[in-house]
Amino acid sequence: MTTRVNPWVGLIGWMLLVFAAAAVGALATRNAPGFYAELVKPAWAPPSWLFGPVWTVLYLLMGVAAWLVWRTAGWGGASTALSVFLAQLVCNALWSWLFFAWRRGALAFADIVLLLVLIVATFLAFLRLHRLAAFLLLPYLAWVTFATALTLAVWRANLDKLSPH
Repeated sequence: MTTRVNPWVGLIGWMLLVFAAAAVGALATRNAPGFYAELVKPAWAPPSWLFGPVWTVLYLLMGVAAWLVWRTAGWGGASTALSVFLAQLVCNALWSWLFFAWRRGALAFADIVLLLVLIVATFLAFLRLHRLAAFLLLPYLAWVTFATALTLAVWRANLDKLSPH
């Protein structure tokens, strides 16, 4: 069952939705460069300039993946898969608020673990509907796996800055 909406309009819609979530998360990072520079980080932490380009590519891939699933099955045929996708998008945006704006390391870590679970669930749900869409999520899964380890390491090394006061 495919959707009757123009596929290009659908692509624009999914991209707008994904980048709206990115923008919500970005609002929390207005003061992130200075704060991140102050944190003790492991030697394997990437330079701060790398995060923007990586996330831009990942959001593009997420938008295309959701669009492929939607285009193949429509909302009716993919409501579960797309709902899980939307849930992980909310978790994704929330992490920046928890870590950078509210400086809650434990909650940021819990959120990113949940995000990881939701990405795996999205991957599996997308796999049933559109293999390429699922595979487009693999770089995102890899990055968030890395980011989970980084979140834990940075939080544990900066309990004074990333804990409730």
